[in-house]
Amino acid sequence: MLVPVSWLKEYVDITLPVDELAEKLTVAGLEVEDIRYIGIPGGNDKNRLVWDREKLVIGRILKVERHPNADRLVLATVDYGADEHEVVVTGAPNLFPYLEQGDVSHLNLYSPFALEGAELYDGHKEGQVKMRLKGRPLRGIYNRCMLCSEKELGISDEHEGIMLLDGDYIPGTPLQDVLGDAVLDIAIIPNIARCASIIGVAREVAALTGQKVRYPSFDVVQEGPSINGRVVITTDNPELNPRFVAMIIEGITLKPSPEWMQRRLRLAGQRPINVVVDISNYVMLEVGQPNHTFDYDFLRRRADQYNGTNGPIHIHTRLPHEGEILTTLDGVTRQLPPFTILVTDPAGALSLGGIMGGEESEINDQTTNVLLEAAAWNYINIRQSMDALKLHSEAGFRFSRGVHPSQALLGAKRAAELMRQLAGGRVAQGIVDYYPNPPEEKPVVFTAAEVKRIGGIDLSNNEIQHILESLEFDVKEENGRLFVTTPDHRMDITGPHDLVEEVCRIYGYDRIPATYMADELPPQRGNRRLTLEERIKDVLVQLGLQEIITYRLTTPEKEARLIPTNSNLPPDERPYVTLANPITVDRVAMRHSLLASVLEILANNSRFREQIALFEIGQIYLAAEESILPDELGRLAIAITGPRNPEFWQGTDEAIRDFFDLKGIIEEMLNALHVPEYQFEPHQHPTFRPGHTARLTVNGRQLGVLGELHPLVVEKLDIRTEYPILAADLDLDLLISLIPDSYRVEPVSIFPPVHEDLAILVDKQIPAAEVETIIRQSGGTLLKEVTLFDVYEGERIPANKKSLAYHLTYQSPTGTLKDKQVRKIRQRIIYQLTQKLGAKLRE
Repeated sequence: MLVPVSWLKEYVDITLPVDELAEKLTVAGLEVEDIRYIGIPGGNDKNRLVWDREKLVIGRILKVERHPNADRLVLATVDYGADEHEVVVTGAPNLFPYLEQGDVSHLNLYSPFALEGAELYDGHKEGQVKMRLKGRPLRGIYNRCMLCSEKELGISDEHEGIMLLDGDYIPGTPLQDVLGDAVLDIAIIPNIARCASIIGVAREVAALTGQKVRYPSFDVVQEGPSINGRVVITTDNPELNPRFVAMIIEGITLKPSPEWMQRRLRLAGQRPINVVVDISNYVMLEVGQPNHTFDYDFLRRRADQYNGTNGPIHIHTRLPHEGEILTTLDGVTRQLPPFTILVTDPAGALSLGGIMGGEESEINDQTTNVLLEAAAWNYINIRQSMDALKLHSEAGFRFSRGVHPSQALLGAKRAAELMRQLAGGRVAQGIVDYYPNPPEEKPVVFTAAEVKRIGGIDLSNNEIQHILESLEFDVKEENGRLFVTTPDHRMDITGPHDLVEEVCRIYGYDRIPATYMADELPPQRGNRRLTLEERIKDVLVQLGLQEIITYRLTTPEKEARLIPTNSNLPPDERPYVTLANPITVDRVAMRHSLLASVLEILANNSRFREQIALFEIGQIYLAAEESILPDELGRLAIAITGPRNPEFWQGTDEAIRDFFDLKGIIEEMLNALHVPEYQFEPHQHPTFRPGHTARLTVNGRQLGVLGELHPLVVEKLDIRTEYPILAADLDLDLLISLIPDSYRVEPVSIFPPVHEDLAILVDKQIPAAEVETIIRQSGGTLLKEVTLFDVYEGERIPANKKSLAYHLTYQSPTGTLKDKQVRKIRQRIIYQLTQKLGAKLRE
């Protein structure tokens, strides 16, 4: 939010330099993200314009005459405090109404006046381009000075005419002293929504600097006919619309708002439109209470249709009817979500409550009578509606963060009085204040001990009371306890912890001493699952994989791509956990598959690189039958593709990754985790290519599936690579349960190992892993390593047979092995292979 310091000064005395004020606000929780200096020294922007106190002053326009040689230029005689007046040439259209009126000094036309040599921004170029004012003839008349627009001074981009200032000034006064300003850009985060107004910031400044807030007058002169019997307000949903205030102002004149209001609005980031709209925006920025004006005569004509002649206008807030639409002020016709609160009458919808008015009932050039409304809305409902409609407004920004219902009456009265003063209207006597759901006020009981325990500062009750009263809390002390009533502009105080924060903010976070925690620490317990997850991640990273973290939200259509089109399997019919208000169309449901998320990242990266190795540990979410919350199941997904080794200038192995690379990664991970007795078995799965798929089991329990992706799945995922895609989807919960808390280790033997090779013939369908298991079981404790180094089928090998060759390593921890010991072990191994598998020794 943009906060002009000049506007802020109207409500609180500022005794600090701007940069110190910004620092103080930031430390107190109102983060000042930037300071924009206008015409005054400050900041580090080298292109910023600092107004020369001698060459940029206030000028008073005394006379406006025609230029003898140009119809679009005029001659203005200006008093700028010098001995002689200056005649300047200008084409400002807002001076033409004063042509040929002779002496206009009585009109008090004051404007910024630049003398020769002054540095300004060029008003005829895009952006902020500096120029130095130099005298030159303009259509035959020498001109050395200039009356300035807002763009030339760097106040805004407005360049339609010169600035004409309201008020009474002394000609020659330095412009810095009149219009010089600084604008604070404050980040309004949800927990400081009370500060989304100039007065809200003024309250903070007052509390931080020991000043008092000067509130504007909320008194209204009501001289028009009574409002009684002219407007009725009701609601179907008081929990969504707890208060609705309406006033009538008649006989207004639509015209530009005064210069001082336009200037403040521009500095605060608002574009002036007309006096009624500007007052509405001004009050919203000033008080923090958005309001809206309807064309009263339009509402009156509708009331004549649904309520008979002279029957009251009936304003009713409700939820939309099925299929109801509304065209909003931005000209967009919107289909209304069923939870969006509307302002309506019996003839139909008028506006989106708390967000934006309707186009049909807006004020126009013919409007002379308005119905002014200021209401309170449920902030959660407003936020949901804004997100669903993709519609954001300044009013919605404030209501979605929370505006207390008490502010509705103040905002309506302030806006009505300004319309009376500036738009010439008459305010109807009386106010329609419909307040069906006032908030319950409950004092918070508070003690100094809680400030000490939570905040770490030792303050007396008097000191705490002083701090809270500076923030407009009502504080009463009884028996050493403080009974604190929250001011009616705040909705964020729910208990003593919030009051501790308020005390610490104003006391100063930087003043809180470093102390040791006084409360007893809870027992420290390890998190076994988290520790093992980190261990798995470390192992996979050491094996050359990169961890990714993907969105847990997806769409059922994306996950359906894991099933080939020609598969006979039906789509996943398990219900998805869906979001009621998704942030985007491709993130609408909680995922069923972690592998689908990982493959989506692989597909995106396949456009830019060949060698990819990814893994993710995360949850999938399956709707539970007996619980509102879904079941969260842990999964581990791995996906690799590309050449086995990256390109290298000395040459490289051109082999590509295949099923056995993936299998090796999983074996190394399981070995590093000391998972016992795992097996890989041939398997069929629709996501994977037939004949290139395996099932990983441990003691008969399926740990996961791995293999090469089916070509049709690769095509549906739009993975752009010619290399095979290898992937694994593992049950993380089961894997973690299989990791032992401890495992046996042996010292490295000091005695030499014995190496030998063993080649056998077995049936072709027998897995090598089954052979290895028998070898290890038969070899006993002296057999230390078994490594398959060759698989051969073909010439001199019988049909339906294959040759498996293993490196065997024997080693004893107590002495050097003798040939007799090794021979005995080898014979036992061969005997078991023959008995169990029908294997034959291959010479």
